[in-house]
Amino acid sequence: MNSASDIGIDIRQSGRDALAEALQASRRDTLRTFERYAAGLATLSVPMQATLNPPLWELGHIGWFQDHWIARNPERAHGAAADPDAPRGPCLPANGDALYNSSRVPHDSRWQLPLPDAAATRADLARQLDRTLALLADPRATDDSDAGLYFFRLALLHEDMHHEAALYMAQSLGLPLGDGTPQPPRLGEANPPLDFDAGAWRLGHAGPGFAFDNELGAHEVAVPAGRIDARVLRWAEYLPFVEAGGYASAHWWSDAGRAWLAQQDASAPRYLRRQGKASGTWQKWRDGHWLALDLAQPACHLSAFEAEAWCRWAGRRLPTEAEWERAAISQPEAFHWGAVWEWTASDFAPYPGFTPHPYVDYSAPWFGSRRVLRGGSFGTQARMHHPRYRNFFPPERSDVFAGFRTCAA
Repeated sequence: MNSASDIGIDIRQSGRDALAEALQASRRDTLRTFERYAAGLATLSVPMQATLNPPLWELGHIGWFQDHWIARNPERAHGAAADPDAPRGPCLPANGDALYNSSRVPHDSRWQLPLPDAAATRADLARQLDRTLALLADPRATDDSDAGLYFFRLALLHEDMHHEAALYMAQSLGLPLGDGTPQPPRLGEANPPLDFDAGAWRLGHAGPGFAFDNELGAHEVAVPAGRIDARVLRWAEYLPFVEAGGYASAHWWSDAGRAWLAQQDASAPRYLRRQGKASGTWQKWRDGHWLALDLAQPACHLSAFEAEAWCRWAGRRLPTEAEWERAAISQPEAFHWGAVWEWTASDFAPYPGFTPHPYVDYSAPWFGSRRVLRGGSFGTQARMHHPRYRNFFPPERSDVFAGFRTCAA
């Protein structure tokens, strides 16, 4: 198990002091990254694309979300059982609900909203965080139960998610974020794969602490015998497929993958280009520049379709999320994760008895249309690394920090 997962497990059961420190640390990272956006984008303008948001909207939404679910929430003490539609107190800023509620503000409209400027938005975030920390410190306002701390933990992890989104949006914009920006690790040669006998696995979260609604409903599933890689693929393993003409051979691609490939008009992974004609000489687009590709880094910015095509070419397959979770939890010393998000073969679906939490748009709208990714990436805050966390994206997304590992077919 990666060391960050210990932090991710601990934060879900943390008390008020640890939460207060984490909320402030997360906000420092949010503001530091925003300042780098402001330095690199003169008008803070970005193209209207499905995978982007205006940086000022992102910043305001983070503060609005925290205030909406904590300071303004009269049902805060009920945690996951809270009524999401309970009337709220005054918004900060006054028109914040009309600007930043992602459940009600259509994505493409965010480019036309009368957003406060950067200084006003930062001031609002400071006041919102002050209100959050004051409530967290007051035992009369917040108790130490999982219900009492639920929305503080939710707001923290929500902000951490948006921080990673800011990193991969910067990559898509060619925006250099400067020193200290997370970089992909170098991975060594593969350790021996892990073998598992057939058996039952209890999939999902049970017990105390925070959990997202889609993680709940722990249930036993039958998992076949199998062999799974000890780590994700590196470019050294992925690029031979590209150099063998894999992107030009329809044979390796699913119907959906072929349709995606035709739309992309791609002959190589996103952000990569071949330098000359020699095998193994590749460059990657990073921080607004073409740099020599380190073949020991994990293969990244791959769609699920690209992962599946490589698997067909190599005679392998993607693991199911149950196989991934079983390996991560039962063999933590040998199963290495956290370099990139890992595509699985599992569609994003509810576990038995699913009940949406108050943030009702987090999971339910996306069941059946997305694919599960597991683990975490080099750009993921350590607090988000958890062996039972289910990330989920459409299989065509290649802008996120995603790669894969495989199983014997």
